[in-house]
Amino acid sequence: MSQRFHRLSRVLALAVVGLLAAACSSTGSSSAGDSGSAKTMVGFVMVGSTSDYGYNQAVYTASQQLAKDIPSVNVITADHVPENNAVTQTMQSMVNKGAKVIFASSYGYYAYAEKFAAAHPDVIVLHQGGFETGKFSPNFGTYWGQAYEPVSLGGMAAGGLTKTNKLGFVYAFPISQTIANIDAFELGARSVNPQAQTYLVNTSNWCDPLKQKEAAAALLSEGVDVLSQHQDCQTTVIQTAKAAGKYVVGYHYDAKSLDPSGWLTGSAWDWTPVYEAITKVALSGSFTGSKYNANWVGSFADNDNPLTLASFGSSVPSDLQSKITAEQTALKKPGASVFTGPITCQDGSTLVAAGKTMTYDEVNNISCLVKGVVGTLPKS
Repeated sequence: MSQRFHRLSRVLALAVVGLLAAACSSTGSSSAGDSGSAKTMVGFVMVGSTSDYGYNQAVYTASQQLAKDIPSVNVITADHVPENNAVTQTMQSMVNKGAKVIFASSYGYYAYAEKFAAAHPDVIVLHQGGFETGKFSPNFGTYWGQAYEPVSLGGMAAGGLTKTNKLGFVYAFPISQTIANIDAFELGARSVNPQAQTYLVNTSNWCDPLKQKEAAAALLSEGVDVLSQHQDCQTTVIQTAKAAGKYVVGYHYDAKSLDPSGWLTGSAWDWTPVYEAITKVALSGSFTGSKYNANWVGSFADNDNPLTLASFGSSVPSDLQSKITAEQTALKKPGASVFTGPITCQDGSTLVAAGKTMTYDEVNNISCLVKGVVGTLPKS
């Protein structure tokens, strides 16, 4: 009886040790070069699918690379999180799991991320694409890139390949980023083809395949032979263009694999350097007062624009590729900008006077569509 009691006691003791070990491994782990310390948990909140061939896939891909490149970091992700109070709930869940840095990656997350940062001073919160006009909390920052730069290069490809001089642009919402991209796309197209016009259709949704298909079909019926977009997901528009034998210029992600001949080029986010730089600053304890505790924006001129020119498709001739890459080089010169005057709005008013260049803040507040854009902006 006594021997059985001791054997049972030993079994129970071993079980307790095993449970304790399991508990430790689930709440934190060590890695080579980490001196056995617990890893820092970094969270990424996404509005759509991690396999959308677009905005969210770019975020997810970079988050996974971050985990590989910085061994002291554990990454947790949440996708399909709508732009409402679910954002707050998701971020709180991440904090409950130990997250100390959170990247809120969708435009509509801004207000929720800002308030969450104020309520959680021990958590560093970053918002992707927002723009703070007031005082920053010491644990909050926004980050983005001058997206309209590479978008204008995509416009050059569209303007150079169109046969009808009609380009189509499917977009979600008339926010400042979208308006700047539409205008830059048309400006790029007109730089190689003064007859090119950009026709608009909005979907009022970041990713609704049915609305995208209807929008693309409507544009094609107008004689458009090159489609582009400012949507989170790209697959539907690319497939619609492919089925019609038309070209496409992408945005957010290099999706050439979906249609190598129909794909001309596009813009693709490479978020890895930005995520890693911000995370390293956070881990060092020097985030407050850093350049990321502000409205950080990468650009071609500073050689840190996270939005890059995507690969060229097989249909883009070498001479046009050379023009596009030459313009990319030109945009890297100090003071260079897509928005250098003279630039005229649809209604004939002056957007940028001759010899003038808009600042990033001014571009971020554009409310007019430039000459050559066909369509109007909804009020919301």
